[in-house]
Amino acid sequence: MDILYEIRRRHAVQKQSISAIAREMGLSRPTVRKHLNTVEEPKYKRVQPVSPKLGEFESQLVQWLEQESELARPRRRTAHRLFEGLQELGYGGAYDSVQRFVKRWKSNHHGPKLTQAFVPMLFVAGDACQFDWSHEQVELGGVL
Repeated sequence: MDILYEIRRRHAVQKQSISAIAREMGLSRPTVRKHLNTVEEPKYKRVQPVSPKLGEFESQLVQWLEQESELARPRRRTAHRLFEGLQELGYGGAYDSVQRFVKRWKSNHHGPKLTQAFVPMLFVAGDACQFDWSHEQVELGGVL
């Protein structure tokens, strides 16, 4: 966190007062004091469960995702279409909860795609040769 380090640097190296740091950085004095007294960087902790309203609809969403995983990609529903389907069943939560769930489900249930594989081509020297076709003119000994 850049602000935390900047506050500490100004206080320890430049010997600025808390009021001067607060004034120049546009922060309150209690905020500057708090950052000077902290040992570690502050970490955000979610108080509310990640998706409380989605809980009762997860089974339906998993069922849809499993059915549609067998379909061709253009025939599958997007997360937004799945969200609209859940709304028809009475879901009153947010779209991003559905989107996060779908993304997490897809990453857990689908391994690496065949198109994502990379096979390096390694040959013993002199075993294979690669070249591009082109038409070139060379002058050797004055003869074209």
